[in-house]
Amino acid sequence: MLPIMNKQDVHTLGPLFQDVQQKNVLGDGKTFPDCIPKNDLKIIAQLYQSRKYQADFDLHKFVLENFELPPDGSTGYKSDGNKPITKHIEELWNVLTRQPAKEKSSLIPLPNPYVVPGGRFREIYYWDSYFTMLGLRISKRTDLIQHMVENFSYLIDHVGYIPNGNRSYFLGRSQPPFYSLMVRLLAIEKGNDVLLRYLPRLVREYQFWMAGSKVLSPAMRAVHHTVLMPDGSILNRYWDEFNTPRPEAYREDVELSHQSKQKPEDLYRNLRAAAESGWDFSSRWFKDDSSFDTIHTTDIVPVDLNCLLFHLEKLIGEAYELNGDEEMANRFHALSRKRHAAIQLYCWSESRKFYFDFDFRETKQKQHFTLAGVFPLFFDIATTAQASAVGSVLKDKFLKPGGLVTTLNFTGQQWDAPNGWAPLQWIAYRGLMNHDLTDLAQQVQARWMKVNENVYQSSGKMTEKYDVCNEDGVASGGEYPNQDGFGWTNGVYLAMEHERS
Repeated sequence: MLPIMNKQDVHTLGPLFQDVQQKNVLGDGKTFPDCIPKNDLKIIAQLYQSRKYQADFDLHKFVLENFELPPDGSTGYKSDGNKPITKHIEELWNVLTRQPAKEKSSLIPLPNPYVVPGGRFREIYYWDSYFTMLGLRISKRTDLIQHMVENFSYLIDHVGYIPNGNRSYFLGRSQPPFYSLMVRLLAIEKGNDVLLRYLPRLVREYQFWMAGSKVLSPAMRAVHHTVLMPDGSILNRYWDEFNTPRPEAYREDVELSHQSKQKPEDLYRNLRAAAESGWDFSSRWFKDDSSFDTIHTTDIVPVDLNCLLFHLEKLIGEAYELNGDEEMANRFHALSRKRHAAIQLYCWSESRKFYFDFDFRETKQKQHFTLAGVFPLFFDIATTAQASAVGSVLKDKFLKPGGLVTTLNFTGQQWDAPNGWAPLQWIAYRGLMNHDLTDLAQQVQARWMKVNENVYQSSGKMTEKYDVCNEDGVASGGEYPNQDGFGWTNGVYLAMEHERS
């Protein structure tokens, strides 16, 4: 197993780390944790203690003297807006590819090359990578897909799970479990022997998400990622092992704790759990739509997470079948059927004709309409009637000039209106296609691709997210500026273009 902490992890510096982050010395809170120390951290910490009270002490200068700043993410690449967008994306694969690195920093070294999202995101990210792989497949870069699946398998072997990203400060949480979909994608390219090769890792991934399930009881309804539902079934939530401020957003988390009525440790865990969801941040996780400090992610059973774990259970069962292990195959198929039934029971609303998250503390569905509600269509959990009803809600409430808005709430959070995100457009598009809702699916596809193209034509960039309510598409909101690159946007665009052609 990899150690939770590394001797060169900047975020373990105590007072120096806190002072740099609290005083916003480097602007972006993610920059300092990504820095490479020029000396042993103990020596730097001692030096700081001896100098910080000097009258002429300059903290910014001290940081630059003792740390190497991380790359800015641009790599010197200059886009040419005159090139077709598909050509631009094909060229970006090499720009966004990173080779195995052994720098003494928070970066967890990986054995194979991998694609990063771009901008401030200088490392691999778990769920981003699946949508990047969709485009790599169209570009016939099966080599990179294989490398990235191997990297995630390496993390399962050495950490016990796939962290949010390959940074030590991300240890303690994962991200939406798309590993089984990555393995399925690779199997499409290389055959079903792939399922047998990665079966042990698929099982370990499942064990991570289900840890603690055996001790659940009416007196202890939630343990780690697992939740005992009122009917005795087990579903899952987002969680984090730690209840401290996120190192990459230390100042923001501490400031929010001063506004919140929650205990700081509860707030921090809810923030971390929302980061694990990938939807950081959204009113989806709030008790009060307009109040960030009411975030209560760990009370929520998310519909999308449980659909992903349904797929994991199904794929493990299929792999055991291929392996000739009928007993284990039957066990996992039974687990997937139970989860299927529980998703329908707790997340489908017959009155509102849509799928919702479930608040297990208050034993009722959340009120938020969000694009997480399309995951049951993508994974063929929804019935034909349910899919048709979801399609009607999407058309009436979510469909905008640039595609589907993420939620219906305008809060300033980046996973709320007016923003749209590539992974959710793909899940919705394919979910609608699965249920022969072709006209609506193609509207989503065409509008999303058009807003990508509009921003590319005006800026020469593919970006992390888009304002789907406006034709110019330029998005905002969140803890950091909109980033360009951008891995999952590139992947989804190529996959949609391939289906259009």
